[in-house]
Amino acid sequence: MERLSELPATAPDGWSLWPAPAKLNLFLHITGRREDGYHLLQTVFQLLDWGDVVALRPRADGRIVRHRGGVGVAPEEDLAVRAAHALRRLAGDAVPGVDIDVDKRIPQGGGFGGGSSDAATVLVALNRLWNLRLSEDELADLGLTLGADVPVFVRGRSAFAEGVGEKLLPLELPARSYLLVDPGISVPTAELFRAPYLTRDCPAMTIPGLISASVNDNVFEPVLRARSSVIAAALDRLAQVGPARITGTGGGMFVAFDHHPAALAARQALPEDWRCWLVRGVNESPLRQRLASD
Repeated sequence: MERLSELPATAPDGWSLWPAPAKLNLFLHITGRREDGYHLLQTVFQLLDWGDVVALRPRADGRIVRHRGGVGVAPEEDLAVRAAHALRRLAGDAVPGVDIDVDKRIPQGGGFGGGSSDAATVLVALNRLWNLRLSEDELADLGLTLGADVPVFVRGRSAFAEGVGEKLLPLELPARSYLLVDPGISVPTAELFRAPYLTRDCPAMTIPGLISASVNDNVFEPVLRARSSVIAAALDRLAQVGPARITGTGGGMFVAFDHHPAALAARQALPEDWRCWLVRGVNESPLRQRLASD
């Protein structure tokens, strides 16, 4: 089991290494809409000790240059690059430039939060490297302009989330291992939100109600099943080893286990050619731990 918490802080040639952890949505409900059309959500974000690695290196020429990023993602559309530019606009042009290299391990479009986490890591790490001294709240607010999931990665705690995902209450979740599966199907999020049969009026949950009830559904699962026979078949096959769930608005799915040996046995029961990972859930992200250790 690969762990971001064991990532070294530096690499040769002046690079510093920063963890960009993945997340799971343990459930996901839509409770309504705002006047501006944005959907109001409730979810629990479970952060993982697994994800992308963001490498940063100062540049003397003031430029922001991406070396590697998501496959098929242009540099100007890359959330990591956009985060660096947003931070520099806030800080002023006096800050130095930076090389950005993202080792993508989180599957794109799977609902595991890879792009948002990369952006958050760039904000948090450059705030430290550029000695900007922006507060966590300021970074989270800036992150929200890049994407609704960015603030949870900036704050670095597993959490109950409301609003569009920016209202966060940290949670102490039980230690679990997770078996992740990527069936390789990505559906544009905007299309899912436009689906006419998407449930948009879930009853609002409270923390006591969430704790006392077994809430683990994702309103996008029926939509994804209807759109993709591959996702439907993978969910049905995964359900043979445990309660299978969709995460976020992507095709990625997972099963939670209280003990790692059970997760390992479940992986061995699945087809060998499936793209799977065995990972550990954490309440404090590897990025937050890294900041505390510097």
